[in-house]
Amino acid sequence: MALLKIARMGNPVLHQVARAVSDPKAPEIQSLIANMMETMADARGAGLAAPQVHQPLRMFVYHVPASRVATPEEALLPRVLINPEITPLGEEMMTCTEGCLSIPGLRADVPRYAAVRYEGLDQDGVLVEGEARGFHANVLQHENDHLNGILYPQRIIDFDRFGYVEEAFR
Repeated sequence: MALLKIARMGNPVLHQVARAVSDPKAPEIQSLIANMMETMADARGAGLAAPQVHQPLRMFVYHVPASRVATPEEALLPRVLINPEITPLGEEMMTCTEGCLSIPGLRADVPRYAAVRYEGLDQDGVLVEGEARGFHANVLQHENDHLNGILYPQRIIDFDRFGYVEEAFR
């Protein structure tokens, strides 16, 4: 496995719509998944989308750490979602304080749907689906935005809560 270079805001790969993964079981996709998992862990991120590592593909890796949920049962080990579809469940919104590995050191409050339905393929090409709420829903929406060329600053409504972690979120 290898650590991958993370694209930073301004890189064109972050502003394009990613293409579908045609064969999740292909050796190059399996290698990319393993390297993305290692890179996400090393960078201490909750998620990492393929475009963030210069691969314009519709897939991301993510996890839900126990520190971000109300009960330990809600935590999720690292996993991949390939060719995901994310659909809001209702109109209820929540405010999420987000950061991004492609925009290091900055955070902002971003509106997100409080609950979503998701489906996609796992690393074996098997359909996975479910519903997510809270932080799980947040990370799915954030990573899925990367697949559509959207970075979280494009979703900010109130720029008073956008800034460097050391300054704005003490």
